[in-house]
Amino acid sequence: DTLGSFVYVPCEVIKQRMQVQGTRKYWSSFVLKDKPGMQMYGYYSGMFRAGSSILKEQGLKGLYAGYWSTLARDVPFAGLMVTFYEALKDLTEYGMKTWMSSSGYHANSSLEGLLLGGLAGGFSAYLTTPLDVVKTRLQIQGSTLRYNGCLDAVHKIWSTEGIGGMFRGSIPRVTWYVPASALTFMAVEFLRDHFNEALNDDKLQEVANLSIDKKGSSLQEVS
Repeated sequence: DTLGSFVYVPCEVIKQRMQVQGTRKYWSSFVLKDKPGMQMYGYYSGMFRAGSSILKEQGLKGLYAGYWSTLARDVPFAGLMVTFYEALKDLTEYGMKTWMSSSGYHANSSLEGLLLGGLAGGFSAYLTTPLDVVKTRLQIQGSTLRYNGCLDAVHKIWSTEGIGGMFRGSIPRVTWYVPASALTFMAVEFLRDHFNEALNDDKLQEVANLSIDKKGSSLQEVS
């Protein structure tokens, strides 16, 4: 996450600002409430124009706005998602041993990854929504600063908008991460199963070859 964010954050800053602007007509009519007649930044006609404008007006600091808040969101999210997934797997295994041990039913690992991965991603996405809100607000504010860092953003959002402001956009965020996490963990379980099968086949082949070699040496000794 730390290294990947060097590429990810500038792209995210450009994407966020272009999404906020909408059409040129809308953006030209948009002004800051607390500073009448002023815009946060000019209209970006494309990705490269946005990147060059941000670099020219704000330097690297503008392109990497919200870098630390991005890490503060992504690192806990990844940790929570893996923790939730493993906990749900343990809970599922315990439930099957307790209530379905006599049936001999074995859950498909890929299907398990799909369902439990989606739940783990959804829980983690919801819990880290406040961190995502802070990151987004810092990245779209431009040179006309409204928030002076992560802690200032948290304080102002909480004091003016309450807990609803901190969790704004949680449903779209969860809606995005449920299928993304589900497919990711399904792929992980699928690849893990096939890797383990291939590994077991190789081990069986080694044992078979070893047995043949032993039999051959025994026959030579007898003869």
